[in-house]
Amino acid sequence: MQTSKDELTLPKLYHDLLRDFVCSVFEEKPEDLVDYAAVYFQNINNTESLKTRYVMKTKEASFDDEGDLEERPVIKSRGRRQAVAAQSYDPTAEDDTELVFHEKTSQQLEKLQNDVKGILLFKSIDSVQLKAVLGAMFERVVKEGEIVIRQGDDGDNFYVISEGKYDIFIKDGRNDKLVAQLDGKGSFGELALMYNCPRAATIIAKSPGKLWCLDQAAFRKIIVTAQAKKRKLFEDLLENVPMLSELTPYERMNLADSLDTQKFEDGDRIIKEGDEAHNMFFIMEGTVRVTIADKSDGSEEKEVLRQHAGDYFGELALVTKKPRAACVYAVDAVTVAVLDSGAFERLLGPCVDIMKRNFDNYEKVRKNLGIETK
Repeated sequence: MQTSKDELTLPKLYHDLLRDFVCSVFEEKPEDLVDYAAVYFQNINNTESLKTRYVMKTKEASFDDEGDLEERPVIKSRGRRQAVAAQSYDPTAEDDTELVFHEKTSQQLEKLQNDVKGILLFKSIDSVQLKAVLGAMFERVVKEGEIVIRQGDDGDNFYVISEGKYDIFIKDGRNDKLVAQLDGKGSFGELALMYNCPRAATIIAKSPGKLWCLDQAAFRKIIVTAQAKKRKLFEDLLENVPMLSELTPYERMNLADSLDTQKFEDGDRIIKEGDEAHNMFFIMEGTVRVTIADKSDGSEEKEVLRQHAGDYFGELALVTKKPRAACVYAVDAVTVAVLDSGAFERLLGPCVDIMKRNFDNYEKVRKNLGIETK
């Protein structure tokens, strides 16, 4: 049978490969998922026995860890249709899907706003998109022992935990292995919606609870599309930063995924001289002015330079691990991409030497202005 241009036939054992990867993520809990995935699949490719496992069709899987089986429930299939093909989805294309709005009380809306705080997927959306997401979400009450999602089923909703405890199981052969637990917060169910593939795990309510649900149409229209556009915007920005020419395209992609956006109004202080450093900044829109305190005067700040879209600042204190050496103020409205110190150390190692040269430039500016060095 021929497939249409909007359809992709999945290779044999694709689901096994994805299941094992998801299981590994639950167990290892990597900080950088992209780096972890690259190493994980490269190890499979480099290990002949593992590679053969996913290339050759096996008759039946086996599981030897009998120690866990007595305490693990057997999750029987209810015969729900399983996905056999994935429809292509272009997150950068216009989506005319009309979202369903679910009414909520003021108390429910306040609770939902608190529950979604810290959910990584929501960091890529703006305030207007967040309002639409909150409106499209609906509440589901679950009972103890209820199966929320079942491995192998089609994806229907993305879930944010409001209340309750949840166990995550991965099927290994004929048995179900407990790989993780969620307690009162967090989210799950995004993989099947993003890639239109079967559920990679089974999740069972360990206690009575409540979940906020977002259906696939709304999830794709808002969250997946926003993530794709955000990544493209950041990648375009980073490609025009000369310092980052030292990075490979893969490293720039990781960097783009680690950025967040902040906005400042005219006169807002973005960085204060003498403060501890936690971030560096890439200017997306607008202009900033950099000032340095004249220690001989005691209070006067002298402007040393202005920076514009495509420039970056705040990196020196992260390199030297010293307090901020200058103040930075917004000139008119400014939008910046922010990289925290943890991601800075993990992703920008190849650029450190270039940043150190900038430190020498700042010291020359101080000297030319007659400002004492700290």
